[in-house]
Amino acid sequence: MPQRRAVTSRSQEPRQRFAEEVRRLREERGVSLRQLAEQLGWDCSTLGKLERGQSLGSPEVAQALDAYYCTPGLLLALWELAVADPAQFKEQYRRYMLLESEATSLWHFGVNCVHGMFQTRGYARELIAAGGHQGATLDRQVEARLGRAALLGATEPPRFRTILYEAVLRMRLRDGQAWREQLEHLIESGDQSNIIVQVLPFSAGPFGLDSTEVTFLGLLGGRTVAYTENAHRGELIEEASSVERLELAYDSMRDLALSPAESRKFIGRILEEAPCDPST
Repeated sequence: MPQRRAVTSRSQEPRQRFAEEVRRLREERGVSLRQLAEQLGWDCSTLGKLERGQSLGSPEVAQALDAYYCTPGLLLALWELAVADPAQFKEQYRRYMLLESEATSLWHFGVNCVHGMFQTRGYARELIAAGGHQGATLDRQVEARLGRAALLGATEPPRFRTILYEAVLRMRLRDGQAWREQLEHLIESGDQSNIIVQVLPFSAGPFGLDSTEVTFLGLLGGRTVAYTENAHRGELIEEASSVERLELAYDSMRDLALSPAESRKFIGRILEEAPCDPST
């Protein structure tokens, strides 16, 4: 069978193709980035990052561009392909890790697990192993995750608030001692002046982020970005209005959480229930 030739000279890589089309449509319209930003009401730097392939923005940006260029659904479809590309997930996570190292403050909600910076070795190992890693790969993943905690022990560490859903604390590890160590570590972490640990109990009822693991990063210059993830994918969100909507949901949920002092007692009660013998 003869090799299939590309129909066009445009990129076959989803992220790059999206960037190419965004740039091509603007150039065909004969407007500058600044003019486009003024007409759409979006930040000029955001649109520039789309054209350079540095960011995918949000679906709202793609829809606004589709409406402006009279290309109904084209850019939104390309955007959806780009964010669904596995390579895109890895790139977004690399960028998130870079931003995490530069953050001056972080606030997090854990609906499924403890944030990586607060995970103990036993907890991290069991969690990563459950994802299919083993052998030398598992060892590397565990060391990489534990290394992130160094940020909290820096000379000028960032402020960090973590809110954990009660289900996170109720999910016992197979290794009972490792589970105890993780709960003890959360209590000890809350004693640090730059760290706040809170619990969102089941009794709080429904809340806006019931299926979303999210971390917000406060960066120099006052900018905030968010990273959301589940078991299959992660997404770095930089568009201001999208981040703001997530923050509003987070603030509403934080109002339902126990105070730091109440949370410490809550974790302590769960710790009392934890078996000392892993076999029990």
